[in-house]
Amino acid sequence: EMSINYNIPNLSNLKSLLEVSNAVSVVTPTSSHFTIANQALDAGCNVFIEKPITDNLEHAIKLLKKANKKNKIIQVGHIERFNPAFMALKKISPAPKFIEAHRLAPFNPRGNDVPVILDLMIHDLDIILSLVDGKIKDIRANGVKVISNTIDIANVRLEFENGCIANLTSSRISNKEMRKMRLFQEDNYITIDFQKGVLEEYKVCNNKKHKISNNEKMVEINADNKKYILYSKPKIQHHNALREELLHFIYSIKNSSQPETDGYSATKALSLALDIQSIINQ
Repeated sequence: EMSINYNIPNLSNLKSLLEVSNAVSVVTPTSSHFTIANQALDAGCNVFIEKPITDNLEHAIKLLKKANKKNKIIQVGHIERFNPAFMALKKISPAPKFIEAHRLAPFNPRGNDVPVILDLMIHDLDIILSLVDGKIKDIRANGVKVISNTIDIANVRLEFENGCIANLTSSRISNKEMRKMRLFQEDNYITIDFQKGVLEEYKVCNNKKHKISNNEKMVEINADNKKYILYSKPKIQHHNALREELLHFIYSIKNSSQPETDGYSATKALSLALDIQSIINQ
């Protein structure tokens, strides 16, 4: 049997390591993110932190302020932003009116030190916040502790000021894995499978003369009004999302540019996740 030590590393040894480093990747339990990242910034390191950035808002804000003061980069591991299917979705520039997300996973002892909202749902919260332009008007949420001492399954309904509604379900006690999102907008429906890296789009059109590509097909739905469904499944160039996000981190350091998943967007997602958790705990 192999035992895993989840304790914070010996900080005296870590200090000597950080002194000769330009960048550090913090891939430890969430409860230790702040302590390690804070020391890394003090040592003049750029920091990559696995999601969520920290387990509380105060610590996240302190890291942002210190990184800004020392002119260092914080990138957070919201890896789904580098999923090839999501990158293809961004090219479409969707403006969804309704979003439905399901993120389900079998139980894994790793990660259950935080609620499923911070463990799994935060991926979809970050994605939705990157897609929807507007503030959140209302949050409704419920969740249940089943196996661990924190929430294991949760459902959330977000209402944005621009009218968009997002319905999210996350579970870490499922018998199968699922990472899917569906986006609905006027005359358009998009589905994305993060697990398989697949994007599909259904678009209503009234022009049967549309030139059909190899990745498209047309289906008639209303002969009287000449309405058609144009189905497309873009060909996606698959890549390793973990490798891409780390390359992006290196690129950001070399070019002194703000990462796609910077500390500010990560803190925004964390703030929303903590609001949801607070509502469930009421």
